[in-house]
Amino acid sequence: MKLRNTAAAALAAFALVLTLPGSALAAEGYFTYKYVDHFGQQQHVTLHDPHSGKCINLYAVGDDEVPAGYGPHNDTDTAVTVYVGANCEGPEWKLRAKGQPARDVLEVRSVRFDVNPG
Repeated sequence: MKLRNTAAAALAAFALVLTLPGSALAAEGYFTYKYVDHFGQQQHVTLHDPHSGKCINLYAVGDDEVPAGYGPHNDTDTAVTVYVGANCEGPEWKLRAKGQPARDVLEVRSVRFDVNPG
């Protein structure tokens, strides 16, 4: 009976370790973009260590009914795909890791960071 309980506890601990987030689930660094608020003022938004592998609709611009953000800059350790549409739809561009800021003509509403291989 003790052996079965020990084996079950070990299996549960192993499963817990597998579910813990690791560095492969987040890009390390900063992703920034600009947008114009409803007062006509340019604002800057920074994502710190953004989650990888899932679509992120960006704050204040992540809806197709509002003006898009622009001038994205990927200063993370992971490549990112930026999308003109919400929900990672529409035209897309790839920005490399630790790249230069994109020109302000590049619009963005959503992004997906590559999953770091490791």
